[in-house]
Amino acid sequence: MFEKLRTGYHAARRIGQTSIALQKSGWRWLNNRQMPLPELARDTVESLGSTYIKLGQLIASSPSLFPHEYVQAFQSCLDQTTPLPFSTIEKVLHGEFGPTLSRYFRDIDPVPLASASIAQVHAARLYSGEDVVIKVQKPGVEDILATDFQFMQFSAMLLEKLSRHIPPSSITDMVEEIRNGMLEECDFYREADNIALYRRFLDKNAITHVTVPEVFRAASSKRVLTMERFHGVPLSNTDEVRKRSANPEQALIDALNTWFLSLTQCQIYHADLHAGNVMMLDDGRIGFIDFGIVGRISQKTWESLLSLIATVPTRDFNAIARSLAGIGATKQKVDTAALARDLQQLYQRFEEDVINDDFLNEVTLQVSTLGRQHGIRFPREFTLLLKQFLYFDRYIRQLSPDLDLFGDERLLLHSGQ
Repeated sequence: MFEKLRTGYHAARRIGQTSIALQKSGWRWLNNRQMPLPELARDTVESLGSTYIKLGQLIASSPSLFPHEYVQAFQSCLDQTTPLPFSTIEKVLHGEFGPTLSRYFRDIDPVPLASASIAQVHAARLYSGEDVVIKVQKPGVEDILATDFQFMQFSAMLLEKLSRHIPPSSITDMVEEIRNGMLEECDFYREADNIALYRRFLDKNAITHVTVPEVFRAASSKRVLTMERFHGVPLSNTDEVRKRSANPEQALIDALNTWFLSLTQCQIYHADLHAGNVMMLDDGRIGFIDFGIVGRISQKTWESLLSLIATVPTRDFNAIARSLAGIGATKQKVDTAALARDLQQLYQRFEEDVINDDFLNEVTLQVSTLGRQHGIRFPREFTLLLKQFLYFDRYIRQLSPDLDLFGDERLLLHSGQ
């Protein structure tokens, strides 16, 4: 009973906050109609916090769905969010550990290493001497997410019904995907389990060139995750990567092979390999961090994926179209010839583009959009997989422009293993 009252109170409070923020934005626009609407919308999203910042990131990386001026205005949502005061973070830590907090941590750096929509990361040192990072969930995130997504899903369904230009379920599907991903990220016990599972996979296969951080369970909780601190640089920083590895290209190939092997040899795979989550460590190893978003692959998707990998290097768009049709769920006969023509046009359009995060998001979105136009609804696991391949393709192009992701014989995906 108390839990229901608490949940209802937080929901009502959040709806009130949302209403006030929207009213303020409305008055702001009425008093200054010279202010561009995209900038006003971005400021409103940023003031509403975690859930809406994720929506802003979607807008910023989806130029095919949203007007150019909105895509440009929302680019700031792709950066780190404004950090919370350390006093707020301390309250979360004391709430989780109480008087035992001082038993675990000798000191905590009040200046955050990173701040995202769900959590904030601080460097710290345990009393046992280890350098660690602590990932601290921002206060009230889960309650905010639950309320915000109810509102967003209702709004998305209404928008799809009112607009003839938006494909059915296109926006609600994206909202649902964001919701599922963010709710998974809120459970740090689950993330700790994911890291442990991946470490067992590495140990079982005697893989030493790729590593994941050790989790300190005693100093962790559902809302606080304490992990070994890695020292290194993001994989996208090619100059610094080359300083830390005698053969960075081979290190990257080893990392890709490890990730590819995990698709079948581990119960999970890392499903968020953007530059901030893949590091070249000072000792030359590759470090995977942040296992808040992971994927699991079904046998059907795996078989179709292998077929897709085999057909991509040949640029046989008819075969690629058949593989995509096999991956997705459909209630109608797919015209694979028409899909092949659209895929070829998409390839030609992106062939000379600069490979960056906007490009990766756009390709993923465009392939999913093409699928929907041809009656195919791709499972979330496929879009996650596609994006990881595109991330690795980006890193490979940066380190060695002549290396072909799908053609090098050193890659497990090329040998079909």
